[in-house]
Amino acid sequence: MRRSNYSYTPLTQNVPGPSSIQDDLEQENERQAEELKHKIGALKSLTIDIGNEVRYQDKLIRGIDDDMDRTGGFLGNTMSKVLRLRKHGGNKHLCYMFLFVLFVFFLLYFIIKFR
Repeated sequence: MRRSNYSYTPLTQNVPGPSSIQDDLEQENERQAEELKHKIGALKSLTIDIGNEVRYQDKLIRGIDDDMDRTGGFLGNTMSKVLRLRKHGGNKHLCYMFLFVLFVFFLLYFIIKFR
């Protein structure tokens, strides 16, 4: 016998079943994918900033390196002149230079002390 007043409703609509759990999991995955997308964007911008800073610091270090090379050249020329002066001029010029440096240090000492 058939019952004509019986209405059929699928089980998945009334009771949470595997398809609603799967929908919840997909929504959670999408939410986490969006969070991951934002974090990747932040990391990308941070990486770009780090790269810019590295290029700037590299430029500064190269400038310092060039300055040190020039200073080393000047110091080498000065030392060669001092050595040449010592060979040809004897100890007299070296003594005068030492006394002059000593005089300048004492003069600076008295200026700073009695200021």
